[in-house]
Amino acid sequence: MQETDLFVSDAQVEDLKKRGYNEDVVPKTAEKRNMNAKNYFTLWMGSVHNIPNYTAVGGFLFLGLSPINVMLALIISSLAVSAFMVFNGRAGSKYGIPFAMHLRSTYGDLGAKLPGFLRGGVAAIAWFGLQNYAGSLALLILISKFWPGFLTIGGDFSFFGIDLPGLITFTIFWAINVLIGLGGGGVLNKFTAILNPLIYIVFGGMAIWAINVGGGMGNILAYRPAADSVQGYAPLLAYFIIINSVISVWAAPGASVSDFTQNATSTRDQSIGQTASLLVAYLIFALSSVAILIGGSIHFGVQEWNVLNIVNKWESVPAAALAVVVFLMTTVSTNATGNIIPAAYQLSALFPKSVDYKKGVLIASVISYLIMPWKLMENSASIFAFLNIIGAVLGPVAGVMLAHYYIVKKQKIDIDALYMDFSKDNSQNPYKGINIEAYIATIAALLISVSGQVIPALQMISNLSWLIGAALAFGIYLMLKKGKK
Repeated sequence: MQETDLFVSDAQVEDLKKRGYNEDVVPKTAEKRNMNAKNYFTLWMGSVHNIPNYTAVGGFLFLGLSPINVMLALIISSLAVSAFMVFNGRAGSKYGIPFAMHLRSTYGDLGAKLPGFLRGGVAAIAWFGLQNYAGSLALLILISKFWPGFLTIGGDFSFFGIDLPGLITFTIFWAINVLIGLGGGGVLNKFTAILNPLIYIVFGGMAIWAINVGGGMGNILAYRPAADSVQGYAPLLAYFIIINSVISVWAAPGASVSDFTQNATSTRDQSIGQTASLLVAYLIFALSSVAILIGGSIHFGVQEWNVLNIVNKWESVPAAALAVVVFLMTTVSTNATGNIIPAAYQLSALFPKSVDYKKGVLIASVISYLIMPWKLMENSASIFAFLNIIGAVLGPVAGVMLAHYYIVKKQKIDIDALYMDFSKDNSQNPYKGINIEAYIATIAALLISVSGQVIPALQMISNLSWLIGAALAFGIYLMLKKGKK
């Protein structure tokens, strides 16, 4: 246990509860910080292998890089993600505080509402919708394997670009995730131990199949997409685009990583565990995703960017069904813990008098349906656009959080002041109100990083949205703080 990690006592926790704070918000005592390096090593292993991640890799193959370079870029990206998770999780592991209080320590008790909404109300809801649609595609394949006629239901019916079978499966899978969200996601713990090894058995088997039908690993590494489909970015720029996209995938859990690191036995444990988890997971994912997508494309004679299209072409119904079931399980698990639950809590925090947790789940779920998430996976470019928007929204928040904690406050948080009763007149409390400089830096960087979505000439800013947004917010915030002195 590191000397720099601080542990509150049971008496301190009871005192905080008397101030009106519930069990979920107060700092974790030493007895409740029970996640060691091994626990963190298994924490993110299963989250890497989901449908949107495979879809993103399908897009990476059209950037102009060779398959081996795409794999190397994914591995480098895993190191960037782990660094972000470890460093932004330091406040949680050092003080035992959750994301909500980490935000308060940066933006102020009132100011924390905006970044909390960006994480839980925007990113989480958007991801919830996308994951639901990705899962519904897998469910559609599963149903069609046993009931082929299902695909013809509705004829030419179209609801804003989705046919009736797709709309039915999306609604079913959406409803399943809503019900799990209403239950708090606790039921997922029962099959997590089964899910993680099953993931690697299934995806390992798929990779072996793809290498075999693709003519061997040498043939896969030598593969190049059709010239007219390649965007042809300079290699270094393509690397940065991939790194930005991968970090954007983790932008939401990375921003709120204190919700996980608050349970760490020490900062050292969460640092080692998360780094090893993401590195090993992406080493396996880099090999399996590239092999499956290219091997399947070679075998079926069609360039595929969506792994579900490959699974759908398998003649073996049991093999396809097993793969689809694993995809469904990973989607449900990731969606509950990473999307709908944070969204519900943030909506409840924004409107504490009128929205409780369950109402938050229902509101977030309805919004996730209305945004028509099937538009986000229409082609290999649309998933990039989605990730770029998420990066633009959450990159600035990450930049401000890191600058504030490490440079401005030098890793020091006054726990007693952080948990004051803010309904009273505590004008001298450093955490009361809004950190104006943090707001200015966040909004300015957000506007710049999202500009590429609406101004074609600034498209490159959009392609690097998280990296640019985080760097700009970091620099702007420090300049504003320096100018205030």
